[in-house]
Amino acid sequence: MKWTGWARRLLPSKGTAWLRLPRTRKVQRRTAQAVMALCVLGLLPATWLFVTTDDRIGTVADAPRTRVAMVFGAGLWRGEPSPYLAHRLDAAAELYRTGRIEVVLVTGDNSREEYDEPDAMRAYLKKHGVPGRRIVSDYAGFDTWDSCVRAKKIFGVDRAVLISQGFHIRRAVALCDAAGVSSYGVGVDAVHDATWYYGGAREVFAAGKAAIDSAFQPDPRFLGAREPGVERALASKR
Repeated sequence: MKWTGWARRLLPSKGTAWLRLPRTRKVQRRTAQAVMALCVLGLLPATWLFVTTDDRIGTVADAPRTRVAMVFGAGLWRGEPSPYLAHRLDAAAELYRTGRIEVVLVTGDNSREEYDEPDAMRAYLKKHGVPGRRIVSDYAGFDTWDSCVRAKKIFGVDRAVLISQGFHIRRAVALCDAAGVSSYGVGVDAVHDATWYYGGAREVFAAGKAAIDSAFQPDPRFLGAREPGVERALASKR
């Protein structure tokens, strides 16, 4: 049977011997051991997150009274908070209504003129009963590490309740701890859709970056001058 040109290209040639499995049992065993070792190393950061944060993760009802809450951005849909972000903001609004927190620090991406997470988050919270004077915006929270470092160095936050989905909250708590913010994590509910599964899978890889950030503590993408927003919000009347 003759093969067409495109089919012939799909078959391994003599120069692709590296695609073939090892033939000897010894080599096969060593290959399997190497793969297993890589898997273990890859899971170590995720294990670290679970071990170091397990006693500081709960629900809205479990959250201790803390003056500041941090809500991390989670995307916008046509300028409005995505369902995942809305769930986070709902939790913050409930914590405020029940008197467990006094100020909400919303941290997200505003790197483009047409994309403004913090302002969308502020507008949503105001619609749900949180006064504007009790909301502080961080426009340079480009990732979790940046948000945590800026909360400490720019806004002077030493202790906070962090709000995010369950697949992300452990990483947020660990990173804020490394940045000097003593924290408790509130994991909000989320529909187990494609986004949820993607987020869970992504966290396995993000845990590795979190471990590196915690160890080497790089400067955030943008730091800037100290801002008194949180201090002023705490001083304002409820």
